[in-house]
Amino acid sequence: MNLKKYLVRALHRLQKGPGYTYKELLVWYCDNTNTHGPKRIIKEGPKKKLIWFFLTLLFASLVFWQWGILINTYLSYNVTSSLSIGFKTMKFPAVTICNANPFKYSEVKPLLKELDRLIEAALERILQPGNGSENLSPSLNLELWNQIPLVLIDEHDKDNPVILDIFETNQTAVGNKTALDTETSGSQLPALCPQCSQQGSDNCTYRNFSSAAQAVSEWYILQSTSILSKVPLHERIRMGYQAEDMILACLYGAEPCNYKNFTQIYHPDHGNCYIFNWGMDEEALNSSNPGAEFGLKLILDISQQDYIPYLSSAAGARLMLHQQKSFPFLKDQGIYAMAGTETSIGVLVDELERMGYPYSDCTMNGSDVPVKNLYSQYNTSYSIQACLRSCFQNHMVEICGCGHYMFPLPEGVNYCNNEDSPGWAYCYSSLRSSIKQRQICIDSCKETCNDTQYKMTISMADWPSEASEDWIFHILSYERDMSTNVTLDRNGIIKLNIYFQEYNYRTISESAATTIVWLLSSLGGQFGFWMGGSVLCLIEFGEIIIDSLWITIINLIGWCKGLRQRRARYPDAPPTVSELVEAHTNLGFQPEPPGAVARAEALPPEPGTPPPNYDSLRVQPLDTLGPDSDAD
Repeated sequence: MNLKKYLVRALHRLQKGPGYTYKELLVWYCDNTNTHGPKRIIKEGPKKKLIWFFLTLLFASLVFWQWGILINTYLSYNVTSSLSIGFKTMKFPAVTICNANPFKYSEVKPLLKELDRLIEAALERILQPGNGSENLSPSLNLELWNQIPLVLIDEHDKDNPVILDIFETNQTAVGNKTALDTETSGSQLPALCPQCSQQGSDNCTYRNFSSAAQAVSEWYILQSTSILSKVPLHERIRMGYQAEDMILACLYGAEPCNYKNFTQIYHPDHGNCYIFNWGMDEEALNSSNPGAEFGLKLILDISQQDYIPYLSSAAGARLMLHQQKSFPFLKDQGIYAMAGTETSIGVLVDELERMGYPYSDCTMNGSDVPVKNLYSQYNTSYSIQACLRSCFQNHMVEICGCGHYMFPLPEGVNYCNNEDSPGWAYCYSSLRSSIKQRQICIDSCKETCNDTQYKMTISMADWPSEASEDWIFHILSYERDMSTNVTLDRNGIIKLNIYFQEYNYRTISESAATTIVWLLSSLGGQFGFWMGGSVLCLIEFGEIIIDSLWITIINLIGWCKGLRQRRARYPDAPPTVSELVEAHTNLGFQPEPPGAVARAEALPPEPGTPPPNYDSLRVQPLDTLGPDSDAD
């Protein structure tokens, strides 16, 4: 019951309102607020009242302007970077080593035999333009050439360049000549590699090269990609360099190791690659001390004599240092180690710690990235390189109908080749040069929030020396081939030393430049400086706002009640003046028109007592009454 009474009183209080008018409420606020300025407005004379009103309005505007700037600065979510240096025992990085040449030429030569004969004939035509097309070998298969031909451009006349076909093919471009028929064929000409949407189509793109060597290399890579894409993966692994043949010696710190301590993966650019300390099957190794004596020492044999002559023009080992469980992108982040040298690599560690949303658009594990990570089949962690390549491959599958040989494939998709997808080279070239496609992938992919980078200091020296090469090559040849003959030479041997220079590591971390504490203190400082206010002043201002709304609501409720009452009295349209007059007219005092029905017939009898009907009321003389009057 007490609760009910309390609720009833509260309801009556709400219906009653604050009991002020707007003017009374404003005067009360100015007289009682703790903010400087409003009191002077109501207590000073007319002139000072106007001055104080202007000053109060001006400083209030400045406060709101400063508040807007501060809130906008906070919502921009800026960050500050700090650098700290620490000292600790660190995990040794994962080390990936590959051969610069992806396959042994002795193993892959049967697949590339026709391509090699074709490129040799093309080089002969470029270097000896006097030989006519009749000197071509009759067994030369020009099918590969017709799919992606290699041409030269005569630009002596810049306005009318002439396309010079190295071989006499069925190409139908305007102004075509053979290299034999032109007088300028012996001069240096920029080479082009045309890629057409379909064989014999005029919808072609031409890639300019400043040297025929670059054009021949690019042409050979495109053709070999088409051939090797049809080879099963296990066959490509077999044709590559095996770990037991490539890794001759291994030592980590004071502990011996061998090729069995490396994890093999297949890399499209470099064939078989081997990763030390990847951390997939066992715990990552820690480095006991900094210095060359406590690092990884390797002796490699790259077998340079078995290189593919037209596919790989660089000789050496390709290596990369990276985090555990991350995929090595050697083409972008790897370095070369030259044959016949001892390469020492000193490592320093940088740890990057970025703030996530809303301060930056980084990701912790790639789960919020809209691109399907094709490198997840290796069970590796997310990286922006994997995202960009996966994005490109997904676009190529969607647009070209097949995948590029250099990237992993989505399920149910095949690699591109000249037989199944004749226009794949044109589609790939157009997609690779598309700025729109690159921007889509850049916008879709995100940097990782936490990353570890390895800074390397590289030094090299000839190895082995002339004085020691004889016994070193004898021992290494015997250990690998069990032969007393020397089977190794300086052109294929590489020695690597990889170690931490020091245990000092740098941490580059981001922190919020503006926090909620900074925002509140800045807002309060501006309010106190310009108007001498505080949080209580804001509460007072909120109170007057609530009272004003309360009064407004009470007034609206009263107006709505009055409107509803008027509508209840006159449910239809309000009566006119004539209708009101007619309603108050007494019809009994109105003259009856001629021919009207008698009132007794027209109106029902009026209720009431009839008038008396007594004989005594008759006015008659007394002498007219007879003796029988009483009887009557």
